[in-house]
Amino acid sequence: MTKTRASSGSGSGSKKAVSSGGVDPVLGTRALNRATLERQLLLRRSADLSAKDAVAHLLGLQAQNVKPPYYALAARLENFDPLELSALMEAREAVRIVTMRSTIHLHTAEDALALRPMMQPALEREMATVFRKGLVGVDLEELAVLAREAVEAEPRTMKQLREVLLVRWPDADPQSLAIAARCVLPLVQVTPRGLWRRSGQVALTTLDHWLGGGTGERRPVRGGASGSATDATMDATVLRYLAAFGPASVKDMQTWARLTRLREVFERLRPGLRTFRDENGVELFDLPDAPRPDADTPAPPRFLPEFDNLLLSHADRARVVPAEYKGRTWKGNFAYCVFLLDGFLGGVWRWEEDAKGGGGVLTIEPFGRVSRAEREELVGEGERMLGVLAGAAASSFDVRFGTVIEG
Repeated sequence: MTKTRASSGSGSGSKKAVSSGGVDPVLGTRALNRATLERQLLLRRSADLSAKDAVAHLLGLQAQNVKPPYYALAARLENFDPLELSALMEAREAVRIVTMRSTIHLHTAEDALALRPMMQPALEREMATVFRKGLVGVDLEELAVLAREAVEAEPRTMKQLREVLLVRWPDADPQSLAIAARCVLPLVQVTPRGLWRRSGQVALTTLDHWLGGGTGERRPVRGGASGSATDATMDATVLRYLAAFGPASVKDMQTWARLTRLREVFERLRPGLRTFRDENGVELFDLPDAPRPDADTPAPPRFLPEFDNLLLSHADRARVVPAEYKGRTWKGNFAYCVFLLDGFLGGVWRWEEDAKGGGGVLTIEPFGRVSRAEREELVGEGERMLGVLAGAAASSFDVRFGTVIEG
């Protein structure tokens, strides 16, 4: 990925603010937007990164559903082929596993081994608060042993796992038992789940068993003696988070990972970092040589999946989500795919294929007024996305606009 010239002057929307440690440049909302888009490969698509390297750079992709990782990379990589990402999962070089915010992410195998222990405290908090009542009388160490034996004998669905554990704890809440197993063990979704144009129900086994190929060899999950992440892993992850999401505050990273007590890690790394302030005076950290493009750098439209980490990885989402559009990307438990216009959330979209997969409709629904030029840019980006994801069938797709007021 080519780096944009780092800038903290007036061209990047910066001002000066006095802090207890001296004078920190202030980064305006547009400056933060352009910096984050550049780190996210959304200001300019990378023509050099492989799918695996992109997944690693982004510290994983939201993967609660099958298609979002493919949409995410189609927006970010110039020469993306969905089959390349699918092949990584089939070869067990990438896996689908619960990590940040207790949600399914697609990670490289190496990152899954390193990041999963880091998320253990958050998973334990979830289990102790949300599912505590359903686990009265359940010995979690024994549960871990029984669950491991079951899923390593053969991959199990959540329903099958519940049935195994209910034999031992018939009075426990079935759903709580299965969630507890997912919290105490690093469970991955085995293929064909997640493969491109393939179907497969969610079936689980342990991460180390899956990466060992089921042969008995194991690639150990990397953590300290207690199973939690080591200081070195925490430090490295903070730096990687800043490379992908910075400039960012301590609270931003805590939002991304749903972890606490990260302040001490940032303080440990402070001597090697640059500091800024946002317009509200919040301290932001960044890598010294990270790209910080000018605030007026053009930002082409981009189509993103539901729950893309761009929208979920900062405590203050104003760098991407205008205040008037907050809460408009979901309805009840349903989240919409979104698009960016001038770098900010601009509306939602949906792709409806016909039953045979040979045609369909891309519907674009802007939240506000769009000019004729912006409309043309959105159509062009939409057609490009369909060309990547639908291949030759893209020629039979229609691109339509839903509720829209043209300028």
